[in-house]
Amino acid sequence: MSETIKATNLAALITAENPPVIIDVRLEEDYQVQHLPTAVGNCVYEMTFVDRIAEIVPEKSQLIVVYGEHASSYESRLAAEKLERLGYSNVKEMRIGILGWINEGHEFIGSEKDDPIVPMLANGRHEIDLSESRIQWTGRNLLNSHFGMLKISAGWIETAENIIEAGEFTIDFSTMRCTDLAGDKLHDVLIAHLASDDFFDIEHHPTASFTVQRGIPIPDAHDGQPNLRIEGILEIKGHSVPTAFQAVCGVTSDGKGAAQATLSIDRTLWGIIYGSGQFFARVGMHLVNDLIDIELRIVTK
Repeated sequence: MSETIKATNLAALITAENPPVIIDVRLEEDYQVQHLPTAVGNCVYEMTFVDRIAEIVPEKSQLIVVYGEHASSYESRLAAEKLERLGYSNVKEMRIGILGWINEGHEFIGSEKDDPIVPMLANGRHEIDLSESRIQWTGRNLLNSHFGMLKISAGWIETAENIIEAGEFTIDFSTMRCTDLAGDKLHDVLIAHLASDDFFDIEHHPTASFTVQRGIPIPDAHDGQPNLRIEGILEIKGHSVPTAFQAVCGVTSDGKGAAQATLSIDRTLWGIIYGSGQFFARVGMHLVNDLIDIELRIVTK
């Protein structure tokens, strides 16, 4: 674990005869808003972080001080660990970050930060971008698995205050493909079997649909965690089954609504019982797991 340095001690070192190299390891846009005097920006999340360090501090015995946003955020710890692994022998971390530095009344370059702006999607109905939205499926048996894609042929969501409140998606089974068998003669054999009445019977049920009934915010979810529980009805092969899952939902930098979710569904609830150990005493090599994994990606226009 790297040594820490107090803000008051760092403030004194800045004006010393041999000052440390101070590195702001936050996002470049945050560095541009405000940073410590003499600090150099080098975002620890960037793949070029290591290469830039070599340019900024060629001498590995040089005193380096790294800092991030605040004491609870880990970017400065991550940066210090990286530097020590690279062989830098005199690394210190100002754990309280730029916010702690400013709160203690020390000088900084830039302006006071406004409250963070939360990207908002306009309330109302939003059509789904069919080129960006898709479903990935995975089916398994005891030893093997196959995975592939399905296209969404139509869809919309309705939002209020960034919360999905309603919506509907149509899934086109004629677009079903098996990615891991692409180019293999077995691809069409598998797809034909999945399209048959053993599985999805797409001659009589060419589409499936999911109807969103409501979205429930998940309390205290941080960025990157599921923040919305979506409840609705999934209709496959003429069977309508209540289905709920958690999703990571948000707004992209260009103002589009987006949601991603991973869920498992029990296919037998929709009458798809081929190869199921629940319904057949012995199926041998024809055993197919009941659960199908679904990865859902939805993007609005």
